[in-house]
Amino acid sequence: MADQIRTDLDWEDIRVFAALARHGSLSAAARALGVNHATVSRRVKSLERATGARLAERRTDGYVLTPAGTRVLGLAGDMERAASALRRGGGDEQPTGLVRINAPPTLSHGFLIERLARLVQRNPALDIDLAPDVRLVSLERRETDIALRYGRRPQDGHVVAKPLLTVGFGFYGTPALCRRAETGGEPPFVGFDEANAHLPEAVWLARHFPRRRVSLRTSSQVSQALAARAGAGLALLPHFLGRRSAGLRPCPLAHDPPGRELWLIMRAQDRKDVAIRAAADHLTGIFTEERALFTT
Repeated sequence: MADQIRTDLDWEDIRVFAALARHGSLSAAARALGVNHATVSRRVKSLERATGARLAERRTDGYVLTPAGTRVLGLAGDMERAASALRRGGGDEQPTGLVRINAPPTLSHGFLIERLARLVQRNPALDIDLAPDVRLVSLERRETDIALRYGRRPQDGHVVAKPLLTVGFGFYGTPALCRRAETGGEPPFVGFDEANAHLPEAVWLARHFPRRRVSLRTSSQVSQALAARAGAGLALLPHFLGRRSAGLRPCPLAHDPPGRELWLIMRAQDRKDVAIRAAADHLTGIFTEERALFTT
């Protein structure tokens, strides 16, 4: 494409290309934008003509950015934030525009949502997009601005990684089921369904209690807490969820589940972005203030 005639840049081409880069396929990008996949393809080709470079390559599992595409995506993210700030009319020091946060589903539903509501209430020009997801999204591809992840220190490229705390886990159940366990009985568990059997809590439970009946399986720990409250069995839950679930109490068993480190990750170049920095500082603050809810 190096020798082709370049055309003027079209903002709509950039917006569509960013969607393709973040979603990985024509159909997914089209659904997100509310257009058809032919429009996505046409817009991306138009941007490639304007930049004089191939930006994405089609693979069997979707589209992958070329080095030129990665550079353009970074600029596209900056343009999106600038356009949002202009539309909202925020001052230079006011958190303005959209900040996307990716976090594990249970943490999102069981803790973050109501606390992020306080952030947007205090900052009327700031919008938050919270995406609960167990898969690891890419900060480099700008699929998110801030990621909260369990595990070891992230090894992503140019990112800032901050340890927040260690999330503790324990068994929770109704008082009746806990008394049954404490007097030598073996009440059943509620746990993850087959599609989520690879998750660390599911693997740990199967390893340490291989013969214990799992009476009810669901896709999330939030629904497991509901099942435990209804008396279906004991649930292995993060403390921040179990301690705040009415009708449940801790139920120590023979094996103590390990905790999981929680990290906040953002792109290094975004450290001075007012909106992203405000969201990151708010997240750091709420975990510091409510540390006792998480720890053993």
